[in-house]
Amino acid sequence: MYKYAVTFAKSGQVRYTSHLDMLRLFKRAFRRSGIEIKYSQGFNPHPKMGFAQPLSLGYGAEGEILEIETEEPVSGRRIREDLSRHLPEGVTIISAGRIGDGQKSMAASVHGAVYTIDYPIPYDAVNMDAVIAAYLMQPQILAMKKQKKSKELKETDIKEKIRDLKAEKNADGNIRIILTADCGSPSNLSPELFLQTFNEFASINCRRHEIDVCRVKLLLPLDYRVKEL
Repeated sequence: MYKYAVTFAKSGQVRYTSHLDMLRLFKRAFRRSGIEIKYSQGFNPHPKMGFAQPLSLGYGAEGEILEIETEEPVSGRRIREDLSRHLPEGVTIISAGRIGDGQKSMAASVHGAVYTIDYPIPYDAVNMDAVIAAYLMQPQILAMKKQKKSKELKETDIKEKIRDLKAEKNADGNIRIILTADCGSPSNLSPELFLQTFNEFASINCRRHEIDVCRVKLLLPLDYRVKEL
């Protein structure tokens, strides 16, 4: 058994491709490239591949991770070049690495993520550093979160899930927020909950579709071993 981590970026119109459709897209790309993915046993076998963390529809990404298992070893060049030829515009393979033996799955190991949030507001129009400082000084940061089972909205404190927050000027001269937050099974913060609270606190009146969110990086434990190929 050989386990690999394939890092890729997602941009343009493909941002609006759902999680399940992205899995189907990669499944077809592997088949067409001749890279054989290992299948599970049983009545309904399925390919052993999955994303480290699901990505919300409409988000861009610069460091998503797909974990795969193969029966035979595969070179990094083949993954980067052969697989890329069968992927649509907007999906770019960045790197491929061999996951060390005995490691937990990527999905079980990811504990955080870094996001960029771009607003259509000139950077110099707002003292965003002061706004962020005041936002984080709140004793609680309460957001309305939909419960999985009941589907009811419940007030929840997201402050402890925010690890770092800062602002910078993006390439267009507008405001960019860089959010580092919990991401994964033990604790997870959706950027949508952050936007819900931050936009209200900062009196930002942008419509949601005017704000671009990109997941730049998924965070793994420092001792997680992936050998670059």
